[in-house]
Amino acid sequence: MSDEAKPREKKVEEGLPAWMGTFADLMSLLMCFFVLLLSFAEMDALKYKQVVKSLENAFGVQREVMADDIPAGTSIIAQNFSPGDPKPTPLQIVKQETVDDASPKLKVTMDAEEFAKQQAKEMQEETEKFKEALDGEIKQGLIEVENQFNRIVIRIREKGSFPSGDARLNKSFVPILHKIHDVLLETDGRIAVAGHTDDIPINTPRYRSNWELSTSRATSVVHELLAPGDMMPSRFVLEGYADTEPLVPNDSPENRATNRRVEIIVLKSSSEEGLTKSIDDLMNEHESVDGSITPVYQ
Repeated sequence: MSDEAKPREKKVEEGLPAWMGTFADLMSLLMCFFVLLLSFAEMDALKYKQVVKSLENAFGVQREVMADDIPAGTSIIAQNFSPGDPKPTPLQIVKQETVDDASPKLKVTMDAEEFAKQQAKEMQEETEKFKEALDGEIKQGLIEVENQFNRIVIRIREKGSFPSGDARLNKSFVPILHKIHDVLLETDGRIAVAGHTDDIPINTPRYRSNWELSTSRATSVVHELLAPGDMMPSRFVLEGYADTEPLVPNDSPENRATNRRVEIIVLKSSSEEGLTKSIDDLMNEHESVDGSITPVYQ
C-alpha cells in the first residue's frame, strides 16, 4: 500500500474552539438583557397573595389582616420599593404613602331603600302631628294637610285667613298659625311659604297684580311664624305664584276659592340627596370615594 493511500491524521488543537468565545459573550448579553427586563416587570401581586393565602390555610398559618388589593410599586427585584418615604411601624412592616391615581379607592355602595323607609316613617309621624294639632281647623275646611313623598304641605284657604283682595291676616286666624308654628319647631328641613291666587286680575293702589298679592300673603304668614323669635329665618323660602299653579281649573267661583291659598311646605331631602350627603361626609375622611346609590323611585 502506497503512502498516498493512507488517511491523513486530523490535527486536534488544544483548548476550546474559537467560536465558543463569541457564543459565550452572546449568551451573557442575552442573560443581562432578560434580567433587565425582569427587573422592570410588575409581579401579579393579587394572584401571588391568593396563592400564599391558600398555602397558609393549608399549613395552618394564621394571618391577622386579609389583603386583596394590588400594592403599588412592588416588583420582583425590589420588594421593598416605595414611591414615598418608608415608615417603619411597631410591627416591623414597611408601609408606603402614594398619591398615584391608581391607588386603591374606598368604594361605598349605599342602598336607598332603608333610608327611604325610615324617612317615610318620619314623614308620616310628623304629618299626624300637624293633623292632630289642626284637627278642628281641618274639619272647618280652613286647613288641609298632605304628605307628598318628601314634603309636608299645609294648605291655608283664603276663607277665614285673609280678607278678599288683601294680604293682612285676619286676627282670628293668628292663633291657628301659632299652632302651626309649635309643630314646625319640632320638625327639621327647609320651610317654603308660597302664595297663590285665582285668575281674576287685580289692580289696586296697594297691589298692582296677583303677583304682589300672592307674595304679600306669603310674607304675612312668614312674619307671623317668625314673630316668637325661636325659629331660624334661614329655614324659610318665600314664593309667590299668582295664578300660575292652580289646583283646579278657574272655571267657577268654588274652584277660584280653592285656588286662592297659601301653602306652608316642609321640605325634606330626598333619599338620594340624603345618601349623597353621607358620601360627601365620607369623602372628607378618605382620599377617594366611589359612591353608587341604588334608586328606589324612578
